Amino acid sequence: MDHNSVSPGMADWESGAAAGMSQGMAVVPYTLLRHYRSLNLDSSECMLLVHLLGFQQVERKDFPSLEELQHVTGNSAEGIAMTLQKLIKLGLLGIDEHVDEVQGISYERYNLSGLYAKLGGCVATGISSESSAPGEIKQALAHSKSSKPAHSSTSVKEERNLFTIFEKEFGRPLSPMELETISGWVDADKYLDELILLALKEAVFAGKLHFRYIDRILLEWSRNRVRTAADAKAYTQKFRNMGR
Repeated sequence: MDHNSVSPGMADWESGAAAGMSQGMAVVPYTLLRHYRSLNLDSSECMLLVHLLGFQQVERKDFPSLEELQHVTGNSAEGIAMTLQKLIKLGLLGIDEHVDEVQGISYERYNLSGLYAKLGGCVATGISSESSAPGEIKQALAHSKSSKPAHSSTSVKEERNLFTIFEKEFGRPLSPMELETISGWVDADKYLDELILLALKEAVFAGKLHFRYIDRILLEWSRNRVRTAADAKAYTQKFRNMGR
């Protein structure tokens, strides 16, 4: 249709719509759209990253809630939480904790610097598709999958079981930061799941059901060479006897 034949009202509408879209634009790296499959992501996981960019750039929300992410993606809270956890494990996403010294309030924000670093690696190594010659990122991903062949699948199952148990005890879905904390206990600190559950049990008995208290219990056990559930029970009983 000839643009000159457009009615004045329609032209005004088009102009207003264009102006509105230009004011609400988010900058999405084309490298992400081009190479997300090389980062071991599917389209839904890539879209979640795009939404996080949109929240940060347009709505000035550095840490959108699961409910807000549910609204824009149409996915379940559990599905979004698991995707966030995958992005964190791949090193594409981080969660930073900040403190407003003036108001004395702590807050969290998603950190996408890992994503930009990985995308930079895609450009530097010339990765162009999933079937291209292996680059640094694909090699790193392959190494992470093969470095713990016996533990990898077991670890994922343990984490998911722990997620479910913790959610039941807390009576609510876990936040991304809480999911990251549990994964850190399993993957980084190498705590057995039975120890983590015993620490959760201790927190429930003490009436201090929060993650920092559970983390302190696990740290204390680690410092005192508590390695198994039997060690933990013996240590706790000894501590209680001393308190009498």
